[in-house]
Formats: sequence, C-alpha cells, structure tokens
Amino acid sequence: MREIGILGLGRMGLGIGRRLMRKGWRVMGYDPSEEARRRAQESGIETFGDLEFLCGEFSGERVFWIMVPHTAVDEVLSSLKPYLLEGDIIIDGGNSNYRDSVRRAEELRKIGVRFLDVGVSGGVWGEEEGYCLMIGGDEEVFRRVEGLFKDLAYGGDGYAYLGRSGAGHFVKMVHNGIEYGMMQAIAEGFELMKESEFDLDLREVARVFRRGSVIRSWLMDLTEKALKDFGDLEGVAPYVEDSGEGRWTVQTAVELGVPLWVIAGSLFTRFRSRQEVSFRDRLLAALRFEFGRHPVKRKDGQG
Repeated sequence: MREIGILGLGRMGLGIGRRLMRKGWRVMGYDPSEEARRRAQESGIETFGDLEFLCGEFSGERVFWIMVPHTAVDEVLSSLKPYLLEGDIIIDGGNSNYRDSVRRAEELRKIGVRFLDVGVSGGVWGEEEGYCLMIGGDEEVFRRVEGLFKDLAYGGDGYAYLGRSGAGHFVKMVHNGIEYGMMQAIAEGFELMKESEFDLDLREVARVFRRGSVIRSWLMDLTEKALKDFGDLEGVAPYVEDSGEGRWTVQTAVELGVPLWVIAGSLFTRFRSRQEVSFRDRLLAALRFEFGRHPVKRKDGQG
C-alpha cells in the first residue's frame, strides 16, 4: 500500500494530501490545530493529534512529508525524532533555506533517516492542476519515491531531481526570486497604463495579453483574475509582504558576486510598500530646500 504521513495540514499540506488520495494513496495527517484536522477529516484524510500514534499506523515503508513554515521545520523534526526508525524517509516540501536543508540532511543521516528537500510551486491551484517539484537529496532515495512525485506533479512530469541535498530548495529560492521580478514588471506596466491619458480597461488588457502575446503566463492569468476579483483595487492596501526567498536570493547573489538588479529592486520595492512615513523622503525634501530653497510641503499643509 502507498502510504504517506503529512505533517502540517494548512492550505498546501491539505491540497497535497487530497491530490494524493485521489491517486490512491493512504494519507495520514498530523497538525496541532484541531480546526486544521477537522478540515482534513472532512476530505477523508486520517488525522492524528499525536505524532506517536501517526508513526505507529504505517504498514510498510514510512514516508513523512513536512509542510510547515520554514521557521517551524526544526521544531517538527525535534518532535518527530523520538519515533523515527532507520530507513525512514522525510521530505521537506516547504520553503526552507537551502543551507538549513543541507544541515538537516546531515543530522538525519547520522541516525539512518533519509531526507529530501523539495521546492513546491503551484500554489493552491496545484491540487487540481498538479505541482512543479524541484528535488534535492540522495538520488537513490529519490528513485525509491519517484512515484510519489509523479502523482503530485503537473502533467505527471512536472518534477526534476536536481542534485545533492539543498539543490531542490536552492532552485526554489531562485524561482521565487524570479517570481518577484516578474510580478514587479507586471505591476509597473499596469500602473503606467492606469496613469496614461487613455481610459483603458485594464482587465481587458490583461485578457488580450494572455491570448498569444510574448508575455502570456500564469501570472498574467492571475492578473486578469485579480482585476476581476478586486476591481479597481481601491480596497487593497499598498502593503506587500515577502516570505523570505527573495531576501535569500539577493543575499546569495551578494555572496557569489552575481548582479541581480531586477530581483533586488523588486525586493526593495516590497520593503518600501510598508513604509507609511518615510524618513528618507523627508530628508530628501529638506536637502532640496537647503541647497536650492525648493519649497517644502509641511504636514500641516502649508508650503
């Protein structure tokens, strides 16, 4: 029987579990959240509030898929370690830093547990469409569970073994950095069109960009959907978070001496979006006054 234990039943973990169930897998899930377990149970996933009970339910080879925020992976591994057996396979499918994945693989190797780091792309749509999977770790271990990746992957072949431990999460990190740059370019282009002299229907622009243009893409599909769901965006705050991978991409580029102007700029733009009051801009305004007596707009509205 093909069995898997999924640790972390949030949106992504739940979607992976449901897709595998449709492919004939027995899916067992763990999450400390009672609400998350309830949602998983409604989908037919066997759920456990105790890792020891989940570990005892396997009838054969034990494969665990961790799907939690990168800040929680070590905590999950620490909780799981007392119940691990030599030969177990652990997959980290979250957005972990590739350096942490190298470390975790070595720590687990010492106790006879195999580890794969798997970058997962596809978002919540992956449950139906299939995921893009970027896999690092021991190739023999990858071959043993390759059927798992085939069942999860987009088109059955949307996965790749990329090399030793850390390679999967490294490639996913760069993937997300590229995503930052692409999203920034789309946002800038659409802002220019919005501010132009033409009364453009931007949703219609996005629709036609999707139809055979050079820049057609899933992100453009989502641009049209966003303009449909959120209209003129007036109700959306101009505050853009980053989940970490863009920062790691830029930090790695600095270490390797690789210029990444577009990705770095898109990351800094996200930082800028969170500044309600910018000291930098106030200082710039004051400097223009000092060297050229250019007017300063004051907070009380006076010039």
